[in-house]
Amino acid sequence: MSFFTTGMNHHKKTRKFGRLKKVRDEMMKSLALSLVLKGKIKTTDAKARELRPFVEKLVSQGRIGTVASRRALVAKVGNLGADKIVKDLSPKYLKRAGGYTRITKLPARVSDGSLMAVIEFV
Repeated sequence: MSFFTTGMNHHKKTRKFGRLKKVRDEMMKSLALSLVLKGKIKTTDAKARELRPFVEKLVSQGRIGTVASRRALVAKVGNLGADKIVKDLSPKYLKRAGGYTRITKLPARVSDGSLMAVIEFV
């Protein structure tokens, strides 16, 4: 019996969602862009929980307001998303020290029973 076959999930921070890393990264970018543009999206609870720190870091980056931070935003969510973050979202949260999003749980999806949630800006 091997020592490493316990199956525990210790020190595994991110969820994998059954996807490759590049697909997972693009999924996060897509969800973040949708949230930034629409202000509120409905997704699974696990995806919402994974999306929250990603988006909050983007808003914090937008609060800095330098050219380098803007370029970093463009690399993560594209030009349209970066414009919205820098011009609309970041000035709104200048006085707030984090916690820009809210996750509200919804009933499970009928087709597969996945827990659903709404993630929105506060």
